[in-house]
Amino acid sequence: MSTVLYPLKFKPIFKDKIWGGRKIKEVLGLDYGNLPNCGEAWLLSGIWNEQSEVANGDFEGDEINDLVETFMGDLVGDAVFDKYGEQFPILVKVIDANDWLSVQVHPDDELAQKRGLGNGKTEMWYVMQADKDAKLVMGFNQQLTRMEYAKVMESSRLQSVLNYEVVKEGDVFFIPAGRVHALGPDIMVAEIQQTSDVTYRIYDWDRIDAAGMRRELHIPQSLEALDFNLPEQYKIDVPDEMNHSLPVVDSQFFVTNMLQMEGGEMEKDYSNLDSFVILLCTNGKFELKWENGTECVNAGECVLIPNIINQVTIRAEQYCKLMEVYINAE
Repeated sequence: MSTVLYPLKFKPIFKDKIWGGRKIKEVLGLDYGNLPNCGEAWLLSGIWNEQSEVANGDFEGDEINDLVETFMGDLVGDAVFDKYGEQFPILVKVIDANDWLSVQVHPDDELAQKRGLGNGKTEMWYVMQADKDAKLVMGFNQQLTRMEYAKVMESSRLQSVLNYEVVKEGDVFFIPAGRVHALGPDIMVAEIQQTSDVTYRIYDWDRIDAAGMRRELHIPQSLEALDFNLPEQYKIDVPDEMNHSLPVVDSQFFVTNMLQMEGGEMEKDYSNLDSFVILLCTNGKFELKWENGTECVNAGECVLIPNIINQVTIRAEQYCKLMEVYINAE
């Protein structure tokens, strides 16, 4: 095995879903083969039985967690490795909804670990594409107590207390563990989340699958997970500025910045971070240059910059937009 780390790209893991669409192929040009649809493309995953494989360079075919085990802090950062160990701690997806996803909630770390489920799941969505008047569910539209919520569920009135948001390209939502949510039809999002696949379905729109079955619900399990706090707003305001890394989410699980370029080059210095950096291209394309090479990254692709690579250049011939993701584990 080579001992020299470099920026890593990965083979997507494609998943067909009952609610999945075709935009991952038709908009992003990612080929998901003979699947009837593609609800999710996992661009970078450390889930143990569904790990991403490297698609470029000397480590092509190697799984991400094997590389974390081998290179430890050189790949992910010493503080990140000390906290998360040999499992890569971030899961990056593109989700394409042709129908409503289930109304759902994710447990936090404490509850997930108490139930033997590993990590909880805090996440964020960036809207990559949305048809006119497309909407999603984000939180509740009123303050509820646990008892009031239970009565709502008993009387089948859940939809009346959900908060619906009309969305457009560029909208951002942070979804801490415990917040009820559901992605609506005709929306494609990039999702950044903890490495976890724990979901509690609360409501599935009375949907029936091809076999005439309804999907399992997890109403009792979800009750303890729900957070009933009502924020002032759910959507994150992102300044529309060029050629700057604009802070969007700063959580204990991940930090995300947005970066727009009209073309040209931008020098990035990551020497002050003790973390890997993921660059996820959402619009256009860019070329990543470092001391020993270059790599092209298209919309719907991401590249993982190891912790030991501090100086890179992002070059774009035309407009591009990307998400910059890392962990502040100190």
